[in-house]
Amino acid sequence: MKLIRTKGRGAQAAEELLATLELRSGTALDTVLPAVRRIVTDVRKKGDRALFRYAEQFDGLASLDTLRVTTEEMADAWEALDPAMRDALSTAAKQIRRFAQRQLPRSWKASPISGLTTGQLVRPLNSVGCYVPSGRHPLPSTLLMTAIPAQVAGVARIVAVSPKPAPETLAAAHLLGITEFYRLGGAHAVAALAYGTATVARVDKIVGPGNLYVTAAKRLVAFDCAIDMLAGPTEIIVTSEAGTAPDIASDLVAQAEHDPEALAIFITTRGDLAKEVIAEARLRSRENAVARQALDRNGLVIVAATVEETRAITNRLAPEHLTVDAASDLEWVNNAGSVFVGRWSPQPMGDYISGPNHTLPTGGTARVRGGLSVNDFVKLITVQEYSQQALSVLGPKAILIAEAEGLYGHAEAIKTRLKRRSRG
Repeated sequence: MKLIRTKGRGAQAAEELLATLELRSGTALDTVLPAVRRIVTDVRKKGDRALFRYAEQFDGLASLDTLRVTTEEMADAWEALDPAMRDALSTAAKQIRRFAQRQLPRSWKASPISGLTTGQLVRPLNSVGCYVPSGRHPLPSTLLMTAIPAQVAGVARIVAVSPKPAPETLAAAHLLGITEFYRLGGAHAVAALAYGTATVARVDKIVGPGNLYVTAAKRLVAFDCAIDMLAGPTEIIVTSEAGTAPDIASDLVAQAEHDPEALAIFITTRGDLAKEVIAEARLRSRENAVARQALDRNGLVIVAATVEETRAITNRLAPEHLTVDAASDLEWVNNAGSVFVGRWSPQPMGDYISGPNHTLPTGGTARVRGGLSVNDFVKLITVQEYSQQALSVLGPKAILIAEAEGLYGHAEAIKTRLKRRSRG
């Protein structure tokens, strides 16, 4: 891990590095976009013919008959699972479901003036596709995190796709009652979900993380099929004055092991703690090749001049995961995907079982949105109903605005009703 200081001789270099980090985004997507565009276009134009070819090439399907996972396979995977693991998945599912239920927006109506009723209706999307990575690590937790909020929202059709799905992922699908599951991954899976083929019907929205090819494909289809967000490599920031080196380093290593490109940063004013964390992280990542690569490439310890500066830097970088010392710190947190408070809140708990979603904004996107939630699976339909009396009160004011904008047809639509009322 690299240590930088925001004061003294290294201040200028630190500022330049922070400016670069602040503008980090999906620039790496540009390197794979040409290949991804060919795959997406091919599946869009040729449907199953192209999809089957890529499924054979990239997903290793020996027979196209196995493209769709049967409900029996999912049930068998659940029965074969160790009872302790079944209990863990069930507990995680309950936690995630309860949290999503609390998040669910409500329909409501109000009467701001006599004779006018306004409100909103909450309606679920018709269909969603849940992408579950299955590369370096099987991720049954991602199926729980993407499918459960959709179920709470009331989505009728939930499709899961995962290349070479692990038995634990199939078991999780059975636990949730998922009935449509395809052994598909990569850009061709995204294209199939977005545009549909004879075998895979299109969906309204695609959610879930993936590698560069998956993320690039989501970017390409985003104008034709809704997506949740463009998730990049995992990010962690720990901003602490009171933490211990073992606790801080263990969280840094935990998130770093997701991806060699993961970003892991510790921010403090304490030079002694900074050095301890670097040594501890080096020790803890010795046998973890992926974490070691990530920390060597993107591991950073920032020693700031003041506590206020540590907070400003944290918000400036808008991390996916953030750990702070105490609940009082939440008052200054403005930009973060998910926050972990205190030494007894290890970040991996949020990856699996706390309840809040682990599909979170990366690349600084936490400045403008939070993580995946039940809100991603519903739409809000606004409603307004006027009586004659209410229209007579607000109508003339609306006419003035319409005429000021030069939209005389708008004004006339209101006047027509007012004239009818005046005639009785």
